[in-house]
Amino acid sequence: MLCTSCIFQPIALERKCAVIADPAPAPPPPIIRTATVADVPQIAALAAQRRRDYARHQPVFWHPASDGLARHLPYLEHQIASSDVLAFVHQSGEQMDGFIIGRVGPAPPVYDPGGPVCVVDDFVVADVERWIEIGSALLRQVEAAAHRERGCALVIVVCGDHDRPKQELLHRDGARIASQWWVKTLRS
Repeated sequence: MLCTSCIFQPIALERKCAVIADPAPAPPPPIIRTATVADVPQIAALAAQRRRDYARHQPVFWHPASDGLARHLPYLEHQIASSDVLAFVHQSGEQMDGFIIGRVGPAPPVYDPGGPVCVVDDFVVADVERWIEIGSALLRQVEAAAHRERGCALVIVVCGDHDRPKQELLHRDGARIASQWWVKTLRS
């Protein structure tokens, strides 16, 4: 421990100073890594949180199934193990605070964007205030892998109409709206 007022006074008869504790070690820097099947429970929990938020804005289309989490776990395991999927997680320390999953495949046969496409449907950041920071890092990671490793010409990211933080990120990244889904509840 250091004394701020005495460090330059080697001989101090009376010390009336504040002692500063050694600084705490810095937390490890955030990382982005390839998702594994072991990450599925945390990915599913973040996705369930997002579904609840989306359901508040479009309660019929995004209404979570009562067994949605149980059904989502094996689906995510299959996705992450699939060779046509690019999946990454963002971690700050031990805490997963975001993920992105992109499926690589051909464009619909009536279109020719110049190569395969990467469709990102599952893309979540835990803290909406960190979309620009975390979301941008995840999106850059999947874009680079899709282009470099899979030859993709286009990335398509699904985003809810109400999801302004995600929209801002996509716009800053250079993405533009190409299509919209309009839904209408049909009742008897």
